[in-house]
Amino acid sequence: MISALRCFIRVVETGSFTAVARETRISQSAVTRQIAQLEQHFKARLFHRTTRHLSLTDDGQSVLTHALRLVDGADEMEAALGRQRISPTGLVRLGTSIAGALVLAPRLPLLLARHPGLMVELVIRDQFSDMVEARLDLEWRSGEIADASLVARRIGETGRAVVAAPSYLQQYGAPSVPDDLIAHTCLIHSAMLDPNTWRFVGPEGPLAVHVTGAFIANNSAVVVRAVRAGHGIALLPEIEVVDDLQAGRLRRLLKDYPSQIMPVYIIYPSRHNLAPRTRVVMEFVIEQMREIQALLATGAKVLI
Repeated sequence: MISALRCFIRVVETGSFTAVARETRISQSAVTRQIAQLEQHFKARLFHRTTRHLSLTDDGQSVLTHALRLVDGADEMEAALGRQRISPTGLVRLGTSIAGALVLAPRLPLLLARHPGLMVELVIRDQFSDMVEARLDLEWRSGEIADASLVARRIGETGRAVVAAPSYLQQYGAPSVPDDLIAHTCLIHSAMLDPNTWRFVGPEGPLAVHVTGAFIANNSAVVVRAVRAGHGIALLPEIEVVDDLQAGRLRRLLKDYPSQIMPVYIIYPSRHNLAPRTRVVMEFVIEQMREIQALLATGAKVLI
């Protein structure tokens, strides 16, 4: 339709089907066919034609007024999309868990400073649903991906860490083995699957400990605040506590009993026509994941 409207406008401007055919390098019959298609679509005659003269009908004049606005809008849209194709500008909606959002929130300004015109909206959700329905461009997710229609790029792995504040450890000491947790105050993150059962992999294989605690929250960020304040021991995603471990606000416990490791993915709906803005955000998430894993493998992995 836009192509036909462009052709119509040029016929009006040049006053000639032949001139438009010559400048667009198509046949005169092709130009005539496009005008006929417009007349059929609008159910109106657009031109008065004689052997020597071409003029607009009243309906043609009305179509011309609207066509000029539509074509100008299309040109602006193409220009905007062209700018986005060569530079990372515009909005990217990135789905992530609370843990992922807490990691990205202090780091995203670095990315946005590099790319003026780029915007990132964090869509925070611990219960994952259809990312296309949620209008997400990307999703940062741990665990296996069941939806084969999505592109899932594995970018690392993560587990959970048993952590406590130095103030709690000074008063109550640290557990030496998982069974010692039974005698400690545990902070329960109820959004976990079976939140009162903490699972580990020990020297002799998998084991599980049933823990109890009076403090229960379904939001991991709230549990982090409580554990920082020295109210007990918590089992939390490694990526959520990496900055606290690095800063010494928390200590990681039970070094010989890691939790189950899960793969981490960056997910997007299609490999085709991935916009530069989406690609640059994806690469930034991958870069942050690598830095987090390096921290956990070195200085941030403060163990007792």
